[in-house]
Amino acid sequence: MADAAASVREGADGRLEVHGELSFASVPALWRSCRERCAAGSALDIDLSHVRRADSAGLALLVEWLREAQRSGTHLRFFNIPPQMLEMARVSGLEGILPLHGD
Repeated sequence: MADAAASVREGADGRLEVHGELSFASVPALWRSCRERCAAGSALDIDLSHVRRADSAGLALLVEWLREAQRSGTHLRFFNIPPQMLEMARVSGLEGILPLHGD
């Protein structure tokens, strides 16, 4: 079984950095750990450049973070989405819904 370790850390630039693999095994813990930050109000930037691999659960996590942010009025942006996740977002029609940024 693959390592389910994934974490979120505060980056030097103030963005939250997601590290590891976003899978059905790791996503529930990440959701719980970031839910309050997504609902904190104001703005939140999440950097995905350290994501090694993601399945559909990873994409679902981004959607849930976005929903939580919208409910609370938090301006959420995702940066450096890995190509694999970007392709899943395109195929599923989420590319235009998720606030994706290059850098």
